[in-house]
Amino acid sequence: MTYQSQASLLGPALPDAAAYRPDVDRIIATSHRRSEEFGLRAGGRPDFSPLSGSDLSTLVEQNRMLYAHAVPAMETLYQQIVNTHNMVLLTDAHGVIVHSLGDADFLEKANQVALKAGVAWSEESKGTNAIGTAIAEKAPVTVHADQHFLAANHFLTCSAAPITDHRGKVVGVLDVSGDRRSYHKHTMALVRMSALMIENQMFAATFENAITLHFHARPEFIGTLMEGIASFTPGGRFLAANRNALFQLGLSYPALQAHTFSSLFGLPVSALFDHYRSAAPGLLDLCMHDGVRVRGRAELRLTNGVHVLTGASAPVQLPAVRAANAAPPQPKAARRLSGLRYLNTGDPQLEQVIDKVNKVLGRDVPILIMGETGTGKELLAQAIHNDSPRAQGPFVAVNCASIPETLIESELFGYEDGAFTGARKKGALGRILQADGGTLFLDEIGDMPYALQARLLRVLQERMVTPLGSAKSIPVNVELICATNHNLRQRIAAGLFREDLYYRLNGLVVKLPPLRERTDLECVVRRILAAETDGSRHRIADEVLQLFRRHKWPGNFRQLTNLLRTATIMAGDEEEEIGLRHMPDDFLDDIAEPPAAPAASPGAQQLVAGGARLEEMALSVILKSLEANGGNVSATARLLGVSRNTIYRKLPHLK
Repeated sequence: MTYQSQASLLGPALPDAAAYRPDVDRIIATSHRRSEEFGLRAGGRPDFSPLSGSDLSTLVEQNRMLYAHAVPAMETLYQQIVNTHNMVLLTDAHGVIVHSLGDADFLEKANQVALKAGVAWSEESKGTNAIGTAIAEKAPVTVHADQHFLAANHFLTCSAAPITDHRGKVVGVLDVSGDRRSYHKHTMALVRMSALMIENQMFAATFENAITLHFHARPEFIGTLMEGIASFTPGGRFLAANRNALFQLGLSYPALQAHTFSSLFGLPVSALFDHYRSAAPGLLDLCMHDGVRVRGRAELRLTNGVHVLTGASAPVQLPAVRAANAAPPQPKAARRLSGLRYLNTGDPQLEQVIDKVNKVLGRDVPILIMGETGTGKELLAQAIHNDSPRAQGPFVAVNCASIPETLIESELFGYEDGAFTGARKKGALGRILQADGGTLFLDEIGDMPYALQARLLRVLQERMVTPLGSAKSIPVNVELICATNHNLRQRIAAGLFREDLYYRLNGLVVKLPPLRERTDLECVVRRILAAETDGSRHRIADEVLQLFRRHKWPGNFRQLTNLLRTATIMAGDEEEEIGLRHMPDDFLDDIAEPPAAPAASPGAQQLVAGGARLEEMALSVILKSLEANGGNVSATARLLGVSRNTIYRKLPHLK
């Protein structure tokens, strides 16, 4: 079998990839009929009533796994569409919104039709809409303008993709909704890729005491959204597979139940153990049951966090996957930019920060870290912990901005069995108690709900925690580090932050400089390259460093790290020097772009700019998908849910 034929087989992410190009008119018409059968009227007023606070807390708790894996993907997706009059929504399997992120200028409109947490968007409640119709059809759906059944929703354009578990059951929906004037036909591709990312992460977290294989015909796609993932018992019996694995294997889920690792990949489990006994095991070379050759990487995940395969002789360690209740592996953390001395790379501003921090280590002085997003606040907090007398204790980080208001109280303080409907049996230990004997890092403290700030203040003063539903207070001993990108004095003046809590937190206030103000850029680049590429031999060309010094770096270290990671992949093993040809196009465009002239209409300018940005992202998605499918246009079109003509129109050189 040729590689081209393999690529055409491995292109779509689902075995029923044709379903990704549904008959839109049929779906909308069928959904409208269902809406009428539910007794809805197009001109009627929809039910806007949200769940009560306690019921919403229960809903979030019941969908904790979905929420935990979806929020990071939602934040990434939102960064791609920010300032385009859109919002990102996560719902449960019944269409009730669990979490949302959105542009401030659109949220007011969204509130008019109750696009907010706790409100149901099933077809029974809101008629034809992307969320409800995606659940009904069990497929990605875009509903634009007057395709919505209710006239109240005609100002919206919405793209939604169902999120399924390893059995193919819909467990939630990811949706992007916005002003219909900001409609972009490639938004769906971004939504579907994000939904697939969530599914893969949930899959990886589901199976304990299992061998998990990551595989693809092209080794560079292992670890990406294109990889197949399949799990087996330690004895080799098949457990489950993700969407890409089902398609690559070419077998249905029921058919796979009769298979083993050996029957599917032509390798006994004992040979898998032998492979990982070698001093430097590389990727597995496997032959699937249908003759297609793939490369793979295996992992063993155990409930107790031990990750070994044992054969007839000495134990063999596989690449470790952290168990849900296991502590982060310290050696790997130490290899990253983690110590205060290591962080000191020659910048005078940073050196002053480190000097101040060193003087209060172990003195029970709370530290407040200020700085823009991406300047390394959590990295500094981790380094402070690692260099403190509490280094052997836990380091527990909580992002106060990413946890919904209905969940943050139980997340921080924990709860007793029966504290609320849907609470876990035996309750749950809160993050504050998890940090006992170590360091508690509260990131984005300025976004903590005002009502909760008084309770946090009481814990800090009394050093006692009372879990929800409990009458018993538990002593706690933590070192506190907080971080924010807000001006807390301004938030105090606006009534958003408690003044007494502010003075309790700011024992030592330090401010991290943004990357554009750092004088040690070259050293920082070398450190990041070494950390992100396991000490590879890549180096940055002088002309690229000159561009780095000119760039404003709005994303700071997060932006630089992602750029360098991509550039090293583009350079590959053949080229030692990273040059301009390896830089992403958007970075080069930012460097070359002159300052924008003031626009006559800010709103119109945002819409145009947002559309242009989405167009660029859409082109990037098409190119990556086309590469993943070995240049197969039909497979790429099916994967993205667009027509072949759309691909040719975007990339005319393919004709």
